[in-house]
Amino acid sequence: MLEDIEKIEIDLFLEAIFKRYGYDFRHYARASLKRRIKKFMNTNSYDRISDLTADIIHNQSVFDEVVHNFSITVTEMFRDPPLYKILREKVIPYLKTYPFIKIWHAGCATGEEVYSLAILLKEEGLYNKTTIFATDFNNKALDIARQGIYPLKDIQAYTTNYQKADGKASFANYYHVSYKSAIMNKSLTKNVTFANHNLVTDSVFGEMHLILCRNVLIYFDKNLQNRVLKLFNDSLIYNGFLVLGSKETINSSPIMNRFSPVDKKYKTYQKIL
Repeated sequence: MLEDIEKIEIDLFLEAIFKRYGYDFRHYARASLKRRIKKFMNTNSYDRISDLTADIIHNQSVFDEVVHNFSITVTEMFRDPPLYKILREKVIPYLKTYPFIKIWHAGCATGEEVYSLAILLKEEGLYNKTTIFATDFNNKALDIARQGIYPLKDIQAYTTNYQKADGKASFANYYHVSYKSAIMNKSLTKNVTFANHNLVTDSVFGEMHLILCRNVLIYFDKNLQNRVLKLFNDSLIYNGFLVLGSKETINSSPIMNRFSPVDKKYKTYQKIL
């Protein structure tokens, strides 16, 4: 009985967010949503979901905090270093054949992987003819990404990742230290546009040569995963590339037959139809 009431409360909570602010979390995986709602309630001393729902309807600052907590911001520089080796060896050679390149990094969170991609493109001589669109629906995360300021304590791990990804220089060339922070070189964002984009409700980014969206789809239910995968397919040029997270796949999706695997382990695909 209590579980039934809780399900009703969650349904009403998500419906209220959609009707009041236009953010649609109704097709996110319920188990993950429930954990995040409960965590927010515990942190902010709410006893019932219905109490949080009332506050969200009448107080946008509460909604902003909830959205920030719903957004997935776990990331790091050169996360999964072998993926960047795959990009160097199997994707970059194709991209070099184009006079200009458009890349969409969807769900970019706080930007660590956007800077990693920019470094890779610089080292491969492609950055100056590339435009990168880095998007997320979390404005707080986007602000961090734009600033490119990260805790100095994380740099050692990022340097190790960079080296494992076959980096061609010293990672220290790409940032400078101020107090306890590492500030990424502004040249890395010269061709980057950071923008708010909601994969659930917003439309296509057209004529992309490469789309990266890693570890976002796992938080969606199957219907929403398929909608987003179709969005990516519609946004890619013929022979363009799609990179997903390690636990994500296009298998059993409507676009499955339109892509050929470049690397099955690191979920890199090329559009063939």
